[in-house]
Amino acid sequence: MRLFSLSTALSSAMIALVSLPLQAAAPAQQKTQVPGYYRMALGDFEVTALYDGYVDLPASLLKGIDDKDLQSLLARMFVASEKGVQTAVNAYLINTGDNLVLIDTGAAQCFGPTLGVVQTNLKASGYQPEQVDTVLLTHLHPDHACGLVNADGSPAYPNATVEVPQAEAEFWLDEATMAKAPEGMQGMFKMARQAVAPYAKMNKLKPYKTEGELLPGVSLVASSGHTPGHTSYLFKSGGQSLLVWGDILINHAVQFAKPEVVWEFDVDSDQARQSRQRILAEAATDKLWVAGAHLPFPGLGHVREEAQGYAWVPVEFSPIRSDRKLAAALEHHHHHH
Repeated sequence: MRLFSLSTALSSAMIALVSLPLQAAAPAQQKTQVPGYYRMALGDFEVTALYDGYVDLPASLLKGIDDKDLQSLLARMFVASEKGVQTAVNAYLINTGDNLVLIDTGAAQCFGPTLGVVQTNLKASGYQPEQVDTVLLTHLHPDHACGLVNADGSPAYPNATVEVPQAEAEFWLDEATMAKAPEGMQGMFKMARQAVAPYAKMNKLKPYKTEGELLPGVSLVASSGHTPGHTSYLFKSGGQSLLVWGDILINHAVQFAKPEVVWEFDVDSDQARQSRQRILAEAATDKLWVAGAHLPFPGLGHVREEAQGYAWVPVEFSPIRSDRKLAAALEHHHHHH
């Protein structure tokens, strides 16, 4: 009997609720995204991916593929292209325990309002720009180098040494080369110079030639073509390796499947294609972690070889691995007793 009366009471209460006039307006939509940083452990190193924003790029900038194939590859990955292809710009902050290294810096003010938030996200991630002691540039394009300076021209990373490949510096920072470059490229040369100027003034701009280790646990992988000195950086710790590859490819939907497809803005597209094919093969064979400046944020993952071409396997969102280590230790303990 009690059950019956309870259910009657409940249903009459429900009717009363439904017939109440709505008191408050529905809450407003929030319209903000999660802060653009993502963290993962690499051995004893801590890797933080930093989102700079995105830029919509016309799919027609991809060359060496007919339009029908291009559209079908984009559609297959559910990539919208009517307004251009949304292309992420990412930088990477790596705390090795010896150094706090920033690889690339984003576009700052150089490419419009949808980019330029690397530093905001670096702070959101718990670090301060003053703590960065080394900036490594994969190359001197504006979406990688402009973030070196604040809007007022002051250095964004005042305590950092900026390391840039020698061939890159010789190309973008050279008067004669700039004079010979086509009109459309002049802006890129100017932006590169402005970006490094305050560091050069402080004697903190270091073009390097070295092969091998640049810093403890950090070595160079030559990958020129996209630009004359384009370089990728290999981080190694505790048996794990991460290749921060820069602009080995720009479009994940097309260039993994078809690495022969080139990009309009490659300075030397044949060389860029060779670099891409070599690095994709290495990344797949050695099962490297990869960080890509234009792969969908956070741009971390692995490369898998397919019957034809390759596939991108993005990182799975994970907690930082200390808790996984604990589980492994417990498991180990269990087996031994």
